[in-house]
Amino acid sequence: MIITRRNGNVIIRNDESNRLRDNARDVEVRRLPNGLEETIVYRRDGTQVITLRDRNGRVLQRTRVLDSGRRYVLFSNDPRSFDRPDDLIVRLPPLVFDLPRDRYIVDARQAAPDLIYETFAAPPVRTVERRYDLDQVVNSPDILDQVRRIDIDTITFATGSWQVDESQIDALDAIADAILQMIKENPDEVFLIEGHTDAVGSDLDNLSLSDRRAEEVAYLLTEYYDVPPENLTTKGYGEQYLKVATEGPSQANRRVTMRRITPLLSTAQR
Repeated sequence: MIITRRNGNVIIRNDESNRLRDNARDVEVRRLPNGLEETIVYRRDGTQVITLRDRNGRVLQRTRVLDSGRRYVLFSNDPRSFDRPDDLIVRLPPLVFDLPRDRYIVDARQAAPDLIYETFAAPPVRTVERRYDLDQVVNSPDILDQVRRIDIDTITFATGSWQVDESQIDALDAIADAILQMIKENPDEVFLIEGHTDAVGSDLDNLSLSDRRAEEVAYLLTEYYDVPPENLTTKGYGEQYLKVATEGPSQANRRVTMRRITPLLSTAQR
């Protein structure tokens, strides 16, 4: 995890390298003539995951290459935006749609497996006029709110903790099944796991804690269900989006949520 401050903005960049390298057959890191760093993770099934980073370690592109040679660019980032934090937040007109709220924000505890899949597979709730870099998507609520969300309320966290009790892991069954089915149908799907905290503690501590919660769920999906880690990305939002409006401790606010963000991302093949 890398925490930087630019023009008064706190930017947390989660280094997903370790999660991508887990159970790899081999890993190759090389410096390209243009100064960029390319990391190639070789999987035992023949898949390669190629990550391109700039001189500051910021991810510019992630590509999945199947053993057939077919390449899928999962996401990309504009290298200029790191020096212009304001460009990462995109403002859009107010969102208006007719979908019932319980179909727009789905609580996993009450949802049948078919509804979990349907929620992930659903198109955005309004026409997406353009596609965006990953950094813009995860930092812009107006962009994210165009796709449906699943609140994984079957997973709970103790105050100050990001660890998931082993007894709760099977609560991810329906989530994992839906993700795996979608990736089987479309190998370039990307799912965002969002971490959240309650309002107890400092803003910076909560940003870091929420990021770890999201990363923990991503790790569990790969470790226990074989969800390809390259199809998952994580982001912590701290206490910015409380589910229950309270400044005190709240289990409901210590949570993770998920969205399929593929329709929002700009890549060569979309």
